Amino acid sequence: MKEILIGILASMFFAFTFILNRSMELTGGSWIWSSSLRFLFMLPFLFLIVLVRCNLKQVIHEMLKQPFQWLCWSFVGFVLFYAPITFAAAFGPGWLVAGTWQLTIVAGVLIGPLFFNTIDTNKGQLKVRNKLQTRALLVSFLILCGVALIQFQNANHLTLSTLVVGVLPVVIAAFAYPLGNRKMMEVCGGRLDTFQRVFGMTLASLPFWFALSAFGFVTVGSPSTDQLLQTFIVAISSGVIATTLFFIATDRVRNHQGKLAAVEATQSTQVLFVIFGEVVLLSTPWPSGLATAGIMIIVLGMLLHSYFTQKFGTKHPPVPLYKREVQKL
Repeated sequence: MKEILIGILASMFFAFTFILNRSMELTGGSWIWSSSLRFLFMLPFLFLIVLVRCNLKQVIHEMLKQPFQWLCWSFVGFVLFYAPITFAAAFGPGWLVAGTWQLTIVAGVLIGPLFFNTIDTNKGQLKVRNKLQTRALLVSFLILCGVALIQFQNANHLTLSTLVVGVLPVVIAAFAYPLGNRKMMEVCGGRLDTFQRVFGMTLASLPFWFALSAFGFVTVGSPSTDQLLQTFIVAISSGVIATTLFFIATDRVRNHQGKLAAVEATQSTQVLFVIFGEVVLLSTPWPSGLATAGIMIIVLGMLLHSYFTQKFGTKHPPVPLYKREVQKL
């Protein structure tokens, strides 16, 4: 499935987030600047892309129609996603943050029933509640087991305080990212393309990033030149390229929860890219033993996701709400 390949490509660029955030923390950079600068750097590039495509006016129009929705779900999808990630990286090891983040592949499946699809029938448009994708959930749990095996070899070095500050913020982020993404797809209703939506969400989240930046100036001072450079790289690779690719993939399958879960599960491959990147860039040892088995399980899980979405992708359409009510009677 093309969307899965796009998702894996996005994960490769997303991996720079964990590698460079860890690098910045090792050199004394503050998590406040790691998070806020990424989105401040993203905005000019996204603005130019939307401007060149002559789509700016439509974005502003959509945002003015529903300003509260844009502010709310941009905060959930971007601020509650990235600020906890960088905060956790300041207090927990990079492998713990990257591993815990993979909870998002299960979170994406669990929040599916919170949303509705609109279908056209002879009686007009009907809203259809999404069903819990049991098969996708089981495969996602399999992938999560693979991630856990990769992390297991380092678990004996953890303390309770490290677990609290290194895990809980990432759990919040793992649910916030798919929730904010899906809610904004719902708000936009297909009227905006991916570049427009990412630009609009970045623009709507600016008040929160400005507030965090002001707090950073007061508490930790200005960022270093090294942190500015590394955050700029994260903004381009993860913020612009990876986010756009991932949103393109989810946009293309937004009306099918099984395929959407498969695309969101591609984020598990970030662990593989992070391991490879840390070995090459930060000279960390190559994983062995259980970690190797975990890598193989992740690959198997992605293959199963691809197989099931191809085989069963259109065989189980959701049941309209009015039919469920009739069945109850």
